[in-house]
Amino acid sequence: MGEIGDDFITGLERIMDARGLRAAPLSEAAGLSKSFIRDLRRGKAASPKLDTAMKIARALDMSVEEILAAANGPGAGRLTIAIAGKVGAGARVPVFDAYEKGDGPQVECPPGLSPHGVVAVEIVGDSMEPVYSAGDLLFYSRPAHEGVPSEAVGRRCVCECERGLGWVKLVKLGSEPGYFHLIALNPDAENQHDVRLKWAAPVRLHWPADLVKRV
Repeated sequence: MGEIGDDFITGLERIMDARGLRAAPLSEAAGLSKSFIRDLRRGKAASPKLDTAMKIARALDMSVEEILAAANGPGAGRLTIAIAGKVGAGARVPVFDAYEKGDGPQVECPPGLSPHGVVAVEIVGDSMEPVYSAGDLLFYSRPAHEGVPSEAVGRRCVCECERGLGWVKLVKLGSEPGYFHLIALNPDAENQHDVRLKWAAPVRLHWPADLVKRV
């Protein structure tokens, strides 16, 4: 297989700097020698062959093409995540999925989080205080379009009920299969019992409003 070229190294450097990644752990995660990426960045190694570049890309949860693209254009190397919509704790805030998939506002990907398969929702209102505040972002992944995976039970989740409303609740098993108790994050708010959910996804990261960088 042929070599990739210098754009791959440039893109890799920008992505590593944006995420705060170190060379040795990334090399090991890619199944390469501990010094491989360090030597690559220092010009002590030739541009990687395609199969090696693919190993590095997989370790970053990216494609080779995306790493190459990070080397070019304004804002190159800046990874972004789309806001899927807004979500509140009360039924009077049916604003989840306010944007078409991928068409929502973009925010910079927080350090240490891969943008692939990840979306965010913005908190509205103060009904989730003191846990989450208005303007905060919650990042989550949905491996499956529908359903409630076992890892969602017992965790704070972004979820959608059968009425099409978006919620952020602690999800617990209901009294019958297919039903769930939704526990409010605010101790003064009302819990919901035996609710049918279209889907639920555990919150992977909470990003306070003052740290959010919109693109």
